[in-house]
Amino acid sequence: MFLVGPMGAGKTTIGKLLAKQLGRPFVDSDWYIESQTGADIAWIFAKEGEAGFRERETRAIDELTQQPQIILATGGGAVMCAENRAFLKQRGIVVYLNAAVDVQLARTAKDKSRPLLQQPNPRKILQDLYSTRDPLYRQVAHIIMPTGHTYPRHMVNQLLQQLQSFGLSTVIAPEHKS
Repeated sequence: MFLVGPMGAGKTTIGKLLAKQLGRPFVDSDWYIESQTGADIAWIFAKEGEAGFRERETRAIDELTQQPQIILATGGGAVMCAENRAFLKQRGIVVYLNAAVDVQLARTAKDKSRPLLQQPNPRKILQDLYSTRDPLYRQVAHIIMPTGHTYPRHMVNQLLQQLQSFGLSTVIAPEHKS
């Protein structure tokens, strides 16, 4: 199962909880890239630019989406590449965690590890990114879940219920089936 959405949507938080609930491995694609390169995302952006980072991201998404039973949290911009969208859509169930710009801003305002937000007007950056990326998130999503309105554990329970109602009960661990 693959989680997509903007920065600050809760992909890592929900992904970790979901993985624990289902007894599956969790991977955050940004952390994976950092572990493979030995450098953090901000450094990669500074040295290679966004294009260099996106090349690394596509290789990572390709590798990670081929791992069985994985819960994957992608970076917010992963959907910008058509190849990544194809990997995600064709290789698993994609959940779009849809966070309003205000939610994103509240969750990311003080986070210096987000290179795209190191600008004078982060709200405008977030709004522009949302406008561009929202249609792409929707294009790959099998399930769309709004975030920022409930506790993460409650969201995971709602997601598990949605998976069952979509006839995807095979992804639910035996102790969670009805």
